Amino acid sequence: MTFDLVLNGVRRTVQAAPGDSLMDLLRRLGCKSVKNGCDDGYCGACAVLLDGRAVNACLVFAARAAGHRVDTLEGLSREGVLHPVQRAALDLGAVQCGFCTPGIVMTALDLLARNPRPTEHEVREALAGNYCRCTGYVKPVEAILAAAAEMREAAE
Repeated sequence: MTFDLVLNGVRRTVQAAPGDSLMDLLRRLGCKSVKNGCDDGYCGACAVLLDGRAVNACLVFAARAAGHRVDTLEGLSREGVLHPVQRAALDLGAVQCGFCTPGIVMTALDLLARNPRPTEHEVREALAGNYCRCTGYVKPVEAILAAAAEMREAAE
């Protein structure tokens, strides 16, 4: 099947087989940040934004994205400037092996769009679907809270 979607702000015409997952489609389209950690929706490594909401791309049929907006980590930086969540993750040491980082960042973006003033508990709750073996979640939580504060200041 052939359909259109908006990938990282660019309208694309894509082809997918009826059973293809959104994760597989995005990987074929060059989105290497969408990781296949479990292929069962448990780890969050494939999290992307579908119309602004975080979804595990391994659980979504590619055809579900027809006519919708899909955002991946590749589309976050603008003119070489990292998004505040990306920058905070780097600056505060929230990136170790990096495998889970894209999914955590995309999940954080969903959270911050809905709640620009999350508590530590709310951040931890939002990250419950993102499995990380390296960081222990302390630094990613700190980075998300720092990015939230920076984004609020920029909006004022």
